[in-house]
Amino acid sequence: MEVKQMVSVIAGELQIASGQVERTISLLDEGSTVPFIARYRKEMTGMLDENQIRSIQERVQYLRQLEERKEEVIRLIAEQDKLTDELEKQIREAVKLQQVEDLYRPFKQKRRTRATVAKEKGLEPLATFILSARNGNLEAEASKYINGEKGVESVEEAIQGALDIIAEQMADDPNVRSWVREYTMKRATLSTAKKEDEPSEKKVYEMYYEYSEPASRIAPHRVLAVNRAEREGILRVKIELDFLPILQYLERKWIRRESVASEQLKVTIEDSYKRLIAPAVEREVRGLLTEKAEEQAIHIFSENLRQLLLQAPLRNRVVLALDPAYRTGCKTAVIDETGKLLEVAVVYPTPPQNKIAEAKRILIGLIEKHEVQVIAIGNGTASRETEQFTVDMLKEVKRDISYIIVNEAGASVYSASKLAGEEFPDLDVAERSAVSIGRRLQDPLAELVKIDPKSIGVGQYQHDVSQSKLSDSLEFIVESAVNYVGVDVNTASPALLQYVSGVSKQVAKNIVGRREEAGKYTSRKQLKDVPRLGAKTYEQCIGFLRISEGENPLDNTPIHPESYKSVAVLLKELGIRPEEITSEQAKAKLKEVNVKEMAQRLDIGEPTLHDIIASLLRPGRDPREELHKPMLKKDVLDIADLTQGMELQGTVRNVVDFGAFVDIGLKNDGLVHISQLSRRFVKHPLDVVSVGEIVTVWVKDIDMKKGRVGLTMLELETGAAEKR
Repeated sequence: MEVKQMVSVIAGELQIASGQVERTISLLDEGSTVPFIARYRKEMTGMLDENQIRSIQERVQYLRQLEERKEEVIRLIAEQDKLTDELEKQIREAVKLQQVEDLYRPFKQKRRTRATVAKEKGLEPLATFILSARNGNLEAEASKYINGEKGVESVEEAIQGALDIIAEQMADDPNVRSWVREYTMKRATLSTAKKEDEPSEKKVYEMYYEYSEPASRIAPHRVLAVNRAEREGILRVKIELDFLPILQYLERKWIRRESVASEQLKVTIEDSYKRLIAPAVEREVRGLLTEKAEEQAIHIFSENLRQLLLQAPLRNRVVLALDPAYRTGCKTAVIDETGKLLEVAVVYPTPPQNKIAEAKRILIGLIEKHEVQVIAIGNGTASRETEQFTVDMLKEVKRDISYIIVNEAGASVYSASKLAGEEFPDLDVAERSAVSIGRRLQDPLAELVKIDPKSIGVGQYQHDVSQSKLSDSLEFIVESAVNYVGVDVNTASPALLQYVSGVSKQVAKNIVGRREEAGKYTSRKQLKDVPRLGAKTYEQCIGFLRISEGENPLDNTPIHPESYKSVAVLLKELGIRPEEITSEQAKAKLKEVNVKEMAQRLDIGEPTLHDIIASLLRPGRDPREELHKPMLKKDVLDIADLTQGMELQGTVRNVVDFGAFVDIGLKNDGLVHISQLSRRFVKHPLDVVSVGEIVTVWVKDIDMKKGRVGLTMLELETGAAEKR
């Protein structure tokens, strides 16, 4: 596919102007990254955002792989001397890989089938006669093919062999395959039935023991649930539909009027469908449903991860972090305002030890010694018992301290990693986990990038999807979040730096290595001296790297050095000296700039000038500071404390297809079903809530036996709603 044709296809699919697509492809081919293009090449792309550029990147990759497959298929068919001009044209005009595979199917090397055996017996001409003849005697024609040496002993065997060839031809016909696949997808029903008892008493798959739903309408999360239950041997899954219309379609396509073998062909059509077409199409339909479900699951995980990474940091607080446990004790770490580890300890305030008095004495001592301001409690095993202990302990502390439950998903993965071992070689695994819990409260992004994104539990069925696709998507999200926030090059770890646009793992290590050897960076220019950080990498990464208190105040902004000359002219035009950038007088002058006129005078694009002015108005700005702050607590809640209609504040922990899970202070998060998110129609929960958001909810129903709480974001009209 030529570049112009590729551009035309992508522009049509994504509803983007051809010029925007063409220039974006050119930038990508030059080695520019998605974050760099989105931020610093807005004039070239026509203001495309990261998601649009990412979509172009993915489509270019797909179409180029499609072209490679087309060339391979054409070569393979040509080697069999069966390539016609018409077939080659069809292959080259195909826009989907499935179309190419359908066209290649008749020529694909197959295992030994009834049709291949019949062909070896020389019965292909008889098959052609059956399909084309309107006159003649079928038995007489078939008798010509009786040949003992080839294994054709009778007229019946000859006819059956020819019909086997025809059945396979029908099944391999690309038009038939495409039509039946589309019909099945539109009309079929996915049905499930219980196969074996579930080992868990919770009966997770109970709703699917006798279940059916149109395949075209089944929700993605139900597809993944059914797939998992089928793999575990709990369910039997089938694709069911009325196939009579399919047989009628095949008869119209394959049986000529007054054919000498009409009746035999009708039987063959049914055989072809049931034996060859239906099983293959069922697999394809299940595959398409799974692919769509995986895409949705990956999308949800990605959006949740983005919100989790971009949670507002709790800066300038000394944190006491607790990693709860029963038998092995509660690991404790005190972290100063910069994330530096001050002290670790182990206490045993929970069963079976129950050394409550000792634990209070040790922890209160740490609080007083280090002037702790907030306590972070991991939400894993023994979390609620530790929370209750903490609340009781704080009553004896003279300082004003709050606590917060921190999602510790992935902390154990980090603590056992090579990176954690390098950071804290003298700590055991559990102590490292406590440090991670404390640091992710202070700066979620900087700490969470150290963990495999797949280990952060903010998705649905993430272990049931393509792990390579999931990894690609999550890596893009992490990269996007890191570059959106920006990175302080003098404090960032290699784990954080490696997600900066254009920076590899080795270059990230080299940046830190140079910092440790020569001291803090005072200018962005000094990064040019970092080993393996060449001109292209410098261009891609430097705008996302910040240097606070450096030689040039612009180095602490998202302004790219390539625009520094334009900034100097702008400041001169406005009568602002560089050292006055942060003054109120300078900000007032910047706010009055006529962007259109000034852009023409500076000979730069309006989008770039908009970004420059925004950066000068708020140098060193962290965009996360405008988001929801973590909700600090001073008391604990028990399910027995709840009453229907009670009003609560909670933190959204996870968003899935069917609703949102909200932490209201119980052992298990409460569920706000999608129908309870808003009084208006909600297409997907992500349109209403996001991970980390603080929301007001009301208790809708309580299941004491299962320990479940149903919540609503629609204020209950009970007139007796309690507030907490």
